[in-house]
Amino acid sequence: MSKLPTATRHWLNGPGLTRLWQGARKRLESNGVQATGSLRLTAMNAQERNDLSLLLGKPLTGAAVTIRLDVLDARLRASAAGLGLRQTLEELGPPLTNRRAARADAAAQREQVWSSLASSLGISPLAAQEWPRQWYDLLRRTGVPKGVTPEAAIWTLQQAVRILTTLLGPERDSTLGRGELAAMATGSAHGLDDGTWLARLVQRGVALAHGIEFPDDAAGRRALWRLVSVTPDEVSSTVLTYGLRPDGEGWRERALRERADHHAEVHVTPRDLHDLRLQLPAGTLIHICENPRVVEAAADAACVQPLVCTSGSAATVVFTLLDALATTGCRFAYHGDFDWPGITLANRVIRRYEARPWRMGTADYKHLAARSQAEEIPQLALDGQPVDADWDPDLAHAMTALGVALHEEATLELLVDDLSRPA
Repeated sequence: MSKLPTATRHWLNGPGLTRLWQGARKRLESNGVQATGSLRLTAMNAQERNDLSLLLGKPLTGAAVTIRLDVLDARLRASAAGLGLRQTLEELGPPLTNRRAARADAAAQREQVWSSLASSLGISPLAAQEWPRQWYDLLRRTGVPKGVTPEAAIWTLQQAVRILTTLLGPERDSTLGRGELAAMATGSAHGLDDGTWLARLVQRGVALAHGIEFPDDAAGRRALWRLVSVTPDEVSSTVLTYGLRPDGEGWRERALRERADHHAEVHVTPRDLHDLRLQLPAGTLIHICENPRVVEAAADAACVQPLVCTSGSAATVVFTLLDALATTGCRFAYHGDFDWPGITLANRVIRRYEARPWRMGTADYKHLAARSQAEEIPQLALDGQPVDADWDPDLAHAMTALGVALHEEATLELLVDDLSRPA
């Protein structure tokens, strides 16, 4: 039940005192919930001056007033309210938050995270090495990710220490799968998936232990796992290919050539790429497309040109394959969707491999847009922020003007015709 008389509560809640209570609440929450210090109100209107005059027991005539909180506390206790400032504020609104104490508590919890980590490292077999101190300093500088509670942070950091002890301790003599290691350490086979905080913690420790920079791409992070005899999942992600005929007499090279002879597509995994000898004749032209439907159509038409598909956003395995082909002297031609994500991906591929655009010019776009309209094909609206095409400064203007997005399927028969002709 309320401790304030009804009439008193009604008067104290009036608009003339609203700013007073707001300012007093903010001040008390910042100073340890003590009625100390002062509060200044400016640009007061007539009702505020009148109500404050009644509350403080003295006439106020100016537009501004400075109110000592201890005086206000005493006035409230002596008034019909019969309560001090803190109790009055909590009667009129939600409970006060002691922000000073909350900050001190949060700081203590943060310090507990790092003292717990220091203790875990100090009693681990890693303590005699130099890199754990560097790891600790690095983690303390970067801090705990947003949204991770101190309790969860302590637990995750302890897991990281245990995993690093397993990987870098003196008794390690076997190879583990990443999922197996994650299940042993966290109970979940996905506990060390790429992008998780625990995976980053462990990978940074591995990088420091080996004196190398922390990689900024998935391929580099997989290489870190292999440094400590952990095999990442290298079979679930694939790159779709067609018509690749590498030299070499290994069974993987022979399998690619046999699939090419039978006009069949191939899904190549990162694991395949470790052992494949991707040596093609220097100058071989590799066409690159964005959508798997192009590969399917090329296979159906028994096309003769080799083709690699990015399957949309181009996973790391796609660039791993293209990098390997580039080192053998292959040339590239790229085609993708006529939408802004498609232009972004095309820029990325063309810059990286100095690929030539393949039916990706302004004239190609306008021709396809006009043809789809003439054939009464439903128009797909072009959404998003325009992106300039590196290879054609007029393309973005033309796409913006027409406002039509065209996926690769709109160009399919032209692409298949190109792939059907010998280089």
